[in-house]
Amino acid sequence: MPDLPPATLPDDYALTRRGAAAAIAAGYAVLATAAEADPIVTPTTGLIIEDVTMPGGLPGHVARPAKAGTYPAVIVVSEIFGVHQWIKDVCRRFAQAGYVAVAPGFFHRADPENKIVTLTEMSAVREIVNTAGLDQQMGDVKTTVDWLADQLFAARGRTAITGFCWGGSVTWMAAAQVPGLRAGGAWYGRLSGGTDTSRPYPLTSVDKLGAPVLGLYGARDKGIPVTDVEAMNAALKGSTNPNARASRIELYADADHGFLADYRPSFNEAAAKDAWGKMMAHFKQHV
Repeated sequence: MPDLPPATLPDDYALTRRGAAAAIAAGYAVLATAAEADPIVTPTTGLIIEDVTMPGGLPGHVARPAKAGTYPAVIVVSEIFGVHQWIKDVCRRFAQAGYVAVAPGFFHRADPENKIVTLTEMSAVREIVNTAGLDQQMGDVKTTVDWLADQLFAARGRTAITGFCWGGSVTWMAAAQVPGLRAGGAWYGRLSGGTDTSRPYPLTSVDKLGAPVLGLYGARDKGIPVTDVEAMNAALKGSTNPNARASRIELYADADHGFLADYRPSFNEAAAKDAWGKMMAHFKQHV
């Protein structure tokens, strides 16, 4: 499991693990949870955990340090399985490291009760996910950025974004379209639309990046070819945009899609630890 980001942790800080059945019962995504799943549960010690409603009815799951202060923020963009227990745990990991973490509910319009977590057919999951188009995604990120700017516990102008799979692509696109973001960490998000020219994709948005993005990808990912990663890295290096030139993709030779997610069969502990550390260093530098 990736080490939790360094912070001043309480003396009783400890990690626990749970088996697959308990993980599913606790609200991990049914479709992705491995039979041998033993996901880490980050404690809530020293944290405030709350569910909020942002403008426009956008729900958000928030984890933040309980100690009074003003903290940098991270917007956590879910996989296609919505805001389930693993996404909430990622929020707690950031909060234990001294960040305000907020995971918006991008699919709440089509799935107000968050049933996507319990679905057992991928077609039903995709039906919900496909209702959240690019314009809505960018609008929801902007709503979250603006909400954070109004919170006394969040440091104005010090907001990063990270996302996984579907959320990885959202991260790239938000860095190109939504003002107010200082850095991005994009985990194995699609880079190219292939023959789909109906909307922009990260590979076509390099010159518009308003914040430097660190991409974290696996060479064994069957859905994102290494050629796309190589093309993206070349586009970043060749751009005249300073934020693009400050961006890069780290490619892990032995990692598959979803390698950070310790509840999934594709979890790769070595790659996860290294990639998490690199992302936190990227955020420390830019946020």
